[in-house]
Amino acid sequence: MVASPHPAVTAVRVVSVCVVVALLAGCAGSASRQDMEAPENYFSMSLPGMEGVTPQMSPVDPISAHLRNLQTPPPTVVRQALLEQHQRWAGTPYRIGGTTDRGIDCSALVRNVFRDTFDVELPRSTQDQVHEGRPIDRQELQAGDLVFFRPPGRYNHVGIYVGNGYFLHASTSKGVIISSLDNSYWQRYYWQSRRALEPTNLAQLSSRYTP
Repeated sequence: MVASPHPAVTAVRVVSVCVVVALLAGCAGSASRQDMEAPENYFSMSLPGMEGVTPQMSPVDPISAHLRNLQTPPPTVVRQALLEQHQRWAGTPYRIGGTTDRGIDCSALVRNVFRDTFDVELPRSTQDQVHEGRPIDRQELQAGDLVFFRPPGRYNHVGIYVGNGYFLHASTSKGVIISSLDNSYWQRYYWQSRRALEPTNLAQLSSRYTP
């Protein structure tokens, strides 16, 4: 008869498995949060609809109120819808494996925003999201595209482009914020961009913002 593992050994194995699962589900730049704590030059330029708004503050007036009375092209509608999601999540702390406003990681934020804004279900992890849609050149970026980064360490980072050189993401040091792609840190570790939205997704979104 094979002897059963000592209870302490079993407990260690269970904890180890849980830690591995949590890390794979998340999207930290590395095993250490310090690797993502880069200085941010937030809103060095004005972003349409966000003038006078500091990086971790939500706009005072709801954006959707006047949008529903406008006939706007899809790129503008997408950008404004994403800014509303910034309102919803701004300041939420980063927590690896987290999926709620009590704490969220980058891939969970992207998944939640795509589900709530575009009715699109993306995979949970960054390593799976990077296979969604089709690759595009950085110069082709449009609001709603996914942007991926490869900071030092084992794990990648993901955000959603909102236009004018900015992207929405869950930073390990600042929580949910909008950052500039021109920031030296994000420029250094930029990896690729992908377009996961189909024209039908944009059409459905546009219809929600027209009278």
